[in-house]
Amino acid sequence: MKIAFFETKEEEKIFFSSKLKGHELFFFEEPIQDSLTKAEEYEVISVFVGSRITDNILNKLPKLCYLQTRSSGFDHIKCKTLYQKDMKVSNVAGYAGPAVAEFAFSLLLNATRKTYIALDRSKKGNLDYLDLKGIELFGKTIGILGLGTIGLQMAKIAKGFGMKIVGYSRTHKAVFDELGIAFVPLEKVLKNADILMPALPLTPSTQELINKENAPWIKKDCIIINTARCEIIEETLYRSLSNIIASDVCSDISLSQKKNFLYTPHMAYYTKEALARIMDISLLNMKQFLNGEIPQNCLKLACKKEYD
Repeated sequence: MKIAFFETKEEEKIFFSSKLKGHELFFFEEPIQDSLTKAEEYEVISVFVGSRITDNILNKLPKLCYLQTRSSGFDHIKCKTLYQKDMKVSNVAGYAGPAVAEFAFSLLLNATRKTYIALDRSKKGNLDYLDLKGIELFGKTIGILGLGTIGLQMAKIAKGFGMKIVGYSRTHKAVFDELGIAFVPLEKVLKNADILMPALPLTPSTQELINKENAPWIKKDCIIINTARCEIIEETLYRSLSNIIASDVCSDISLSQKKNFLYTPHMAYYTKEALARIMDISLLNMKQFLNGEIPQNCLKLACKKEYD
């Protein structure tokens, strides 16, 4: 088969080339929209989050029968054409649980103990710290929105800090009770959380889950740590809320001027171990498809009407 990989690094090229012998492989460093300039006969494509899968892109791939994204999120795949073709789509769900959860707590500890300020000062020879009084996590209530792989990993870490855990999810699982997670409606999470951590994928139903209607429920001193997509929180709230907000991604660079807003590049997933899992799971999904099986991470994308 003709298989094209987009947004690839050298280690990915070496890995997939060694594992998919007998197939015609094509590798591109750029996202698909920057690489696909004409119709191609690729039967399988593998992309990352920078590749926007649109109807225009799919129309240039008449022989495409399998689309893979090497990410857990799939909000970059939005097109009606998927529902007109007999096409399998998969992601790599679960690869980044430890990486993202640990990164969320690194942001949280920076926010609660102001270590980013202290480190910057100490590099300049300034050892003043009396204006950097922090707060402890022990005994605080953490509200986790979304209790999938990442959310559950956050809960495990929170339990180690001695925190109380309230969680919002579509379904209840036995593991919630084992971890001491109080399974409650969204309103109770927002009203009770001292720390709020969204851990949801971006879908039409989760976009702006936190919005100006329910934002008044959030405690004034609640710290919001967002390692999910920034669109989970209504855009205007990033400016209007006085809460400390730390985010793994930012769509508006001007927010960096706000003293209560911290952000990093989209790097929560970026660990040696998570990158290895991406390649391993992507390869497994692809081999299953090539063997005539349904990939283990086959997606049931949102219904067509949500993209009309």
